[in-house]
Amino acid sequence: MTVRFVTLGCKVNQYETEVMWEQLEGAGFSQAKEGEAADVVVVNSCTVTAQSDQKARQAMRRAKKDNPGAIGVLTGCWPQAFPEEAGAFGDADVVLGTVNRGMLAEKIWEYKAAGQRVVAVLPHEAGEPFEPMQAKGLRGRTRAFLKIEDGCNRFCSYCIIPYARGRVRSKPLGDMVAEARALAGNGYKEIVLTGINLPAYGQDMGLDLCDAVEAVCGVEGICRVRLGSLEPEKLTEETLKRFAAQGKLCPQFHLSLQSGCGATLRRMNRHYTPEEYRGIVEGLRRWFPGCAITTDVMVGFAGETEEEFRESLDFVKGIGFAKVHVFAYSRRPGTKAYDAPGQVSHAVKEARSREMIACTEACQRAYYQGQVGQVYPVLFEREVEKNVYEGYTPQYTPVRAAWGKPLQGQVRPVKLTGLLGDGCTGELANPEEKEREVF
Repeated sequence: MTVRFVTLGCKVNQYETEVMWEQLEGAGFSQAKEGEAADVVVVNSCTVTAQSDQKARQAMRRAKKDNPGAIGVLTGCWPQAFPEEAGAFGDADVVLGTVNRGMLAEKIWEYKAAGQRVVAVLPHEAGEPFEPMQAKGLRGRTRAFLKIEDGCNRFCSYCIIPYARGRVRSKPLGDMVAEARALAGNGYKEIVLTGINLPAYGQDMGLDLCDAVEAVCGVEGICRVRLGSLEPEKLTEETLKRFAAQGKLCPQFHLSLQSGCGATLRRMNRHYTPEEYRGIVEGLRRWFPGCAITTDVMVGFAGETEEEFRESLDFVKGIGFAKVHVFAYSRRPGTKAYDAPGQVSHAVKEARSREMIACTEACQRAYYQGQVGQVYPVLFEREVEKNVYEGYTPQYTPVRAAWGKPLQGQVRPVKLTGLLGDGCTGELANPEEKEREVF
């Protein structure tokens, strides 16, 4: 049987899709060819917002329309958080959650044999272990994701994810190193450590994120290690010191903010103040000069006044982020904030989003402009047009450079020469040099 995946949501979902595909491949399934209808379509869903659930519905309907007669499988966070709602979605023939995705092949064959819908969403349990999983990497990429943590204990007032993912649990160091070595053996040069709440890594086994970073940085053949999204309050001075001792660790940190207003952060049940956040940014810039600080900012959260929005906007301007993902608050059934007073109108959210985006785009241009004229090692990923290749600096600045020979998968020193949309142009600094690992 042939299969096609549709992945919605975060890097963790992308990693888990690869794991599920490799499981199906081991069970005798094959990947559907481009332009051909698949026998099975799998939608790996996100449930961060109510709109995410709607996107999963639309994705399933579109996939089944494009693949007539296909078995439709819905899995991921939506059915895990809302099993009754997802189970009632009739366009899905098989419904699984995040707990038992390892049963994917079994449940597909069960449906095919009986012809009756299969809904099998198991609940998370206290003390459950980290799900054993290993991916060979993302096909067509030079960067591989490595999931090292699952679950979240934070319960931010707007977030459903603890219900979809359960409590914090961590990948054992030995398993992590074995997977990193396998990825290096498959030709990957950069590994992105991912998790639902990455800084919580190890708290269930007496370790911390530094232990994971040091372990993966020690793997021969891996040139770069990059961190996924980080909650700020665990980034102590000692943590930053240990990070800085690892020459392979990329100086790009996605430090989740959500709001630059203290009152809003308290209503969100975030565990830091704007002042504490600023101190962590200063620490990162002290230990990693020139590093990129990226973030997420929410506008229009329940109760956000115009004054609070201005406070958040001024804070964001003052930090000078390299890149910001701005999004409007979306009410999520099942969360504390859903029924909170002071819900902000759609029109106000849109206006605040536009203003915040304009501010953050100016900060991004300023950050990129500050890199022009400098030489950085660029890991090239793809050819975007004939003899023009795109890759990323350690700071995750997108760079395009022209060269008459293939550059995919190579790390080359590049001088940044100018701005180009969401990134920079560049030219090889030592064009006659062979590829070398430079940091």
